[in-house]
Amino acid sequence: MVDELTQKLPLVKFDVVAITVNTPNAQHVYRMAARYRELGAWVVLGGPHVTLLQEEAMQYGDTIFIGEAEETWPQFLQDFLLGQPNPTYRCDKAPSLKGLPIPRRDLISGHLFTKGAVFASRGCPHHCNYCSLKKIYCPQFRTRPVEEVVTDVSAIAGKFFVFWDDNFFADVAYTKELLKAIRPLHKRWAAQVTAHSCLDDELLSLAAQAGCLYLFLGLESFSSQGLVDANKVFNPIGRYKEIVDKIHLHGICVQAGVVFGFDSDQTQVFQDTLEFCEDLGLDGVTPSILTPFPGTDIYHQYAQEGRLLPVDWSYFNGKTRVAFRPKGMTPEELLQGYNLFRREFYSLSSIARRLAKSRTNLLYNSIVNIGYWSALV
Repeated sequence: MVDELTQKLPLVKFDVVAITVNTPNAQHVYRMAARYRELGAWVVLGGPHVTLLQEEAMQYGDTIFIGEAEETWPQFLQDFLLGQPNPTYRCDKAPSLKGLPIPRRDLISGHLFTKGAVFASRGCPHHCNYCSLKKIYCPQFRTRPVEEVVTDVSAIAGKFFVFWDDNFFADVAYTKELLKAIRPLHKRWAAQVTAHSCLDDELLSLAAQAGCLYLFLGLESFSSQGLVDANKVFNPIGRYKEIVDKIHLHGICVQAGVVFGFDSDQTQVFQDTLEFCEDLGLDGVTPSILTPFPGTDIYHQYAQEGRLLPVDWSYFNGKTRVAFRPKGMTPEELLQGYNLFRREFYSLSSIARRLAKSRTNLLYNSIVNIGYWSALV
């Protein structure tokens, strides 16, 4: 297993080379695939971009995987050993999450934090129009047996890990059972959840007792119309402060996801969002530029409206480039406003104001925020 962020790519002949393709790295992967095919490898492509754009991916790989691969990958290996691999393997039904193997984390080079990534569930019950989850996964939301998650968490050598679920609190009864089960492990962890689920005091109490360090909330927007644009009206925007205060009272930090570029956003949105975030005392924010990933509702909408920019897939990373024409500002204004928000939110003055309100895990919070500040100056 090779991660290009931490390892040099071995350009030698392999029998099979399997590569995960995300939209912003698609062109790079296609070049990599061509090189390995020249060396005589059978190149297998899978991942979100392949599932979303199957016909494109088929031009660059010998075999492509569409959708989830728990059942199709073993079938491919058997077919390959028999010399009869198919060009396409498609997930036709939702695979069970029971009996998943424990990851070989010893194969991961570097990335101490992500060595502790654990899945307890897959999918999300919501239908946000910018999200590609419903196109990538089978529609059924599924959970993994509690005892198997406990075994997985127990296998992590370090104290810290992350629940990499798309919505860890989606099944409240299941999550409460799991939290009680992992409490004796004395680990520290983080997870992504929806804001409205954090109104459950028992859930937050169990999370804190089980070692929750911080929760990532997909707030997305502080505008009611922005949430309508996102098809995320279930977010209780009028109760954001109540929710953040509840989480802080349980000793848990709040990292918020915020998206800029919705149709109702004007240039004032960046300053307004900064003020809202500071008023809430958010410990951190992960801002993103709205990105119309292929297959999503907004991709089709923007394509019909002629608002997709003539750019390659590297523009679809949600952080450094804009791939469409916003309604309320220019693409350049969106990128500039996004970068300004990041600098202002992680300025020393903003850090001081926010942490004075949060007063949660101050040592950890200070280290993380100063780390962001030093990366931006």
